[in-house]
Amino acid sequence: MKPRALILHATGTNRDQDVAQALDMAGAAPEIRHLNQLRTGAAWSEYQMLVVPGGFSYADALGAGRLFALDLNTYFAEQVGEFVAAGKPVIGICNGFQALVKAGILPAPAGERTVGVDTRATLTFNAAGHFECRWVNLRPVSERCLWTGGLTENIYCPVAHGEGNFRLADPAALAALQQNDQVALLYADAAGQPAQGRYPENPNGSLADIAGICNPQGNVLGLMPHPENHIFPHQHPRFGRGETWGLGLALFQSGVKYASQ
Repeated sequence: MKPRALILHATGTNRDQDVAQALDMAGAAPEIRHLNQLRTGAAWSEYQMLVVPGGFSYADALGAGRLFALDLNTYFAEQVGEFVAAGKPVIGICNGFQALVKAGILPAPAGERTVGVDTRATLTFNAAGHFECRWVNLRPVSERCLWTGGLTENIYCPVAHGEGNFRLADPAALAALQQNDQVALLYADAAGQPAQGRYPENPNGSLADIAGICNPQGNVLGLMPHPENHIFPHQHPRFGRGETWGLGLALFQSGVKYASQ
């Protein structure tokens, strides 16, 4: 049977249909559910995957992903906690990544989530000071992360955000993330080499070129770019010139494969 994927929809979310299509192509059975529908005792245990998609939840009021994070910690803390602890694949993309970080689900170890909004890590305003909408190269680097483990080719996909600059309150925490293999995806150049902070290869100024991180268990991935928007060869911006490399579908196939075990 296909693994069932629960896609959370908050008011303002606009990439849920895109990620549903990617999951369907990868072999999952996606279901989009508004958060209000889930407050009536929905059985989260019936799902094998959890997705917090991109968009502008609650119009980014009070900060990108902040109100979504409060929803996760206020109404669904037990359900999300059980989902993560069970080792099921969880992914947050763009606004979803922001929500997972501000809810303390990433990058904090299990059992260390905070009440309210977590401030140990954040995704803040782009270093360039404006909204970024461009295609970027992502280099998968984590074997711990079930979503990126085994991926050897760059993913080429768009970013679309004003607050994607990954920062840590304690600079020393970066070494811990790297040593624990929690840095899952790096902004890179076309050859797959780290961007080393160069713009536009690193589109937002993220610390250490970090585009995505996972939790210590490796089942929760958060990333700012949108791999769900490059799942068909014809979506490549230079398809007309014969370029079809860098599909983001492989990322979702990894998650679905794990959930199917």
